[in-house]
Amino acid sequence: MKRIGFLSFGHWTPEPYSDVRTASNALLQSIELAVAAEELGLDGAYFRVHHFARQLGSPFPLLAAVGARTKTIEIGTAVIDMRYENPMYMAEDAGAADIIAGGRLQLGISRGSPEQVIDGWRYFGYAPRDGEMAADMARRHAEVFLERLKGEGFAEPNPRPMFPNPPGLLRLEPYSAGLRERIWWGSSSNATSKWAATLGMNLQSSTLKDDETGEPLHVQQRKQIDAYRQAWKDAGHTREPRVSVSRSIFALVNDRDRAYFGRDARDRDQVGYIDANTRAIFGRSYAAEPDVLVKELAGDEAIKAADTLLLTIPNQLGVDYNAHVLESILKYVAPELGWR
Repeated sequence: MKRIGFLSFGHWTPEPYSDVRTASNALLQSIELAVAAEELGLDGAYFRVHHFARQLGSPFPLLAAVGARTKTIEIGTAVIDMRYENPMYMAEDAGAADIIAGGRLQLGISRGSPEQVIDGWRYFGYAPRDGEMAADMARRHAEVFLERLKGEGFAEPNPRPMFPNPPGLLRLEPYSAGLRERIWWGSSSNATSKWAATLGMNLQSSTLKDDETGEPLHVQQRKQIDAYRQAWKDAGHTREPRVSVSRSIFALVNDRDRAYFGRDARDRDQVGYIDANTRAIFGRSYAAEPDVLVKELAGDEAIKAADTLLLTIPNQLGVDYNAHVLESILKYVAPELGWR
């Protein structure tokens, strides 16, 4: 068995070809797709967060709304850029959204990726400390966030408060028990995956990874997962960690599928640079008739190693079509591969 979820970037653009032309469209359709995915039997509804872009940018109102409209599906992010986050305020927002959802949040966080503006986090009021890089700041914010999610008191109470306080130091409220164990780190390297394991975070590995060995993406990811699980074991954690990988997968079952994805040129990994110093490997897309798709996916070592698969979706094609994309995977592909 494998958990299967969708991952949406929530793109919107005021162009005739898009069924998602406004921010309102993007947000409301995200909620509707999560509802539809739950009805289909999908396990997760995940959303990517980008700032200064025509995409989903403020996750917690959306997560809370999805939580209020659904009952069983996991609700998550992949990922929230911690360079932009106040970890104290984020802990409050996350606790509230998780309570609304009944404990179904699965929050992926990370240091972020190349963005729309230069050092966008500075506009949010954050700057690295002396000697820090922006990635160091993101990890520091993450560690504070994780500490607050423990629910332990840390703030000295006012001796003359407006409202009565419980005894001892105060914690952030609302506190949601169990959320600390449902935090994931989006890692693009073996080193940060080991760091995440040490801190007891689950692992998210996407279709983009640092090219550390020159091997195909799925092989590098499988080795990353192996390194992560070994670091988890070495850290002495007692629970079983979770690991997800993201893929673009399309089963071609009708003429519309073939028109959209039948000539997909991204049928092999690509290598490029995400900044001046980081060589990265970008994963291929899978688009084929179901029987061919099953054979291709059977050879993906990272999918085999992960317990969760996130299907990246073309959200601008609308709720109905994306529900069809997800249903096709559940109906024609997942059973043949033993995922269901």
